[in-house]
Amino acid sequence: MNNTTNFTYTLLDKINNSNDLKCIPLSSLPDLCQEIRTFLLETLNEGGGHFASGLGAIELTVALHYCYETPFDQILWDVGHQAYPHKILTGRKSKLNTIKKLNGLHPFPWREESDYDVLSVGHSSTSISAGLGISIAAQKEGKGRKVVSVIGDGAITAGMAFEAMNHAGDIKPNYLVILNDNEMSISENVGALNKNLNRFLSGDLYSNFREDSKRLLNNIPPLKHFAKKAEEHIKGMVIPGTMFEELGFNYIGPVDGHDVLELVNIFSKIKKLKGPQFLHILTKKGKGFKPAEIDPIRYHAVNPNFNSSDIKQKPKKESKILSTYSEIFGKWLCDKASKNNKIVAITPAMKEGSGLVDFAQNYPEQFFDVAIAEQHAVTLSAGLAIGGLKPVVAIYSTFLQRGYDQLIHDVALMNLPVIFAIDRAGVVGPDGPTHQGMFDISFTRCIPNLCILTPSDKFSTLGLLDLCLTLKSPVCIRYPRGKALEYKKYKEKIKFEVGVSQTLHEGTKIAVLNFGSLLNTLENVCVKLNATLVDMLFVKPLDTAMLDRVIKEHDYIITVEDNVIKGGAGSAVIEYMMSTKNIKPTLQLGLPDNFIEQGSQEQIYKKLGLDSEGIIKK
Repeated sequence: MNNTTNFTYTLLDKINNSNDLKCIPLSSLPDLCQEIRTFLLETLNEGGGHFASGLGAIELTVALHYCYETPFDQILWDVGHQAYPHKILTGRKSKLNTIKKLNGLHPFPWREESDYDVLSVGHSSTSISAGLGISIAAQKEGKGRKVVSVIGDGAITAGMAFEAMNHAGDIKPNYLVILNDNEMSISENVGALNKNLNRFLSGDLYSNFREDSKRLLNNIPPLKHFAKKAEEHIKGMVIPGTMFEELGFNYIGPVDGHDVLELVNIFSKIKKLKGPQFLHILTKKGKGFKPAEIDPIRYHAVNPNFNSSDIKQKPKKESKILSTYSEIFGKWLCDKASKNNKIVAITPAMKEGSGLVDFAQNYPEQFFDVAIAEQHAVTLSAGLAIGGLKPVVAIYSTFLQRGYDQLIHDVALMNLPVIFAIDRAGVVGPDGPTHQGMFDISFTRCIPNLCILTPSDKFSTLGLLDLCLTLKSPVCIRYPRGKALEYKKYKEKIKFEVGVSQTLHEGTKIAVLNFGSLLNTLENVCVKLNATLVDMLFVKPLDTAMLDRVIKEHDYIITVEDNVIKGGAGSAVIEYMMSTKNIKPTLQLGLPDNFIEQGSQEQIYKKLGLDSEGIIKK
């Protein structure tokens, strides 16, 4: 184990799997939790990674693996931000400093990485549906396998989670859902009365009485209905779980999620219960590291070499002059909203990442954070547009996938003027295959009425955003994660028009058509190859007049995009050539037909041959 301090991991050093954990005396589990907390702090100080969520889930993770026979019993972690302690306890602690790095551990649970990782995740609110399916299969298997899904208070707000719970309550499998609630404080309601009540609700006496009563009343439907309602009302007077009871779950909680001994006690009882169980635990994000407890959003993820004894993280070495695309978008939107109160911003729980913090503070009446509800976000924007407002949906490329039907049916079909500001388009980097924004050109290009823009620097982004505001139809403008370069020509206040590209360098024989964020790389390539460089700016509509010219004047065409090649912008160019029967040899460069692992953006582009050297070789 890597140990950069003099701290001795007396207990943790003995653990490489869940069987080793079970050899630890019950009374020593609080000490083990403290060792894991220290190890997590030290390791992420060395290598970076998701931070606050994991600190808050340590006691829960220890108790689950202590009580259940993992990996035979199966634990599903929703999203996976909180799964670092799970990785530590299941044979991966020596590699934790490689997490989110090229060829390192996945940033989230990953089936191919460990038998303990049941579900590969990264997007939220999937664990209850998947866990329900696994629990159904487990009951058919008949070997007594237990299934547990752990979901956070943010993820459970998504409609998919409630759809799954509604189904589970109907078919009533033996299945445990744990709500890891780190929004509520652990206060008076987790006192002696509540603790005793939870022990009663999870205990044999209450469970046996409940089941015996059901059997007795099954043949007397009116009394059965009355008894169920009476039970719900009595529980509803003292616990906040009536909604989950209505969905068909037996609600237990709230429970102190940092009392590992109490969690072990409760899990040992819940394992014996029949039917769907819902355990509500209260935790603190960043538990044990005061700066993260104070500001869990800031410490959601940390960079390498943050000072774990100081609230201040060390500054990045990157240039302070260049802004990120998210910052550029956020400032632009604030400026426009100050002049037009019909502009409204919608985001599905991506306020910080999408650059909307200032907008939310300055224009609260024009801002809607709909939580993790991408489908609702898109259709809400449709309603806002119908009502005469100018909606701007700020959403990551990978999450727009979740609102695809709504994009087609509720926006494009009615040709509504909604702007989709698609952040994190292309290679995102360290968050791995679940977060790469590699499909949006392909899945939006086929939708009628939709305009698709691919700016390549700060100034083209601002100019095209201005253009978006003038359109009377839906538009997607996509931009990558990270710093935005400033291309000299675009600094000259070019007037951008729909479907009009910009020729940046004239050459001979070869024409390179850029769609998106690789312009700086291609400029170097075109100088070396004496190739014409065209910044296309639009995937839809294509600049067909320009295409006719470059096809006529050049022997070879190269299309470059930060999207999958299949169905992407290059495919649109080839389709146009086929339709005009004016065809030139064309090389399509872009992302391959496989999921892209984690690593830095530079490492990934180099590995894919999309750096200057790799493109020239092709």
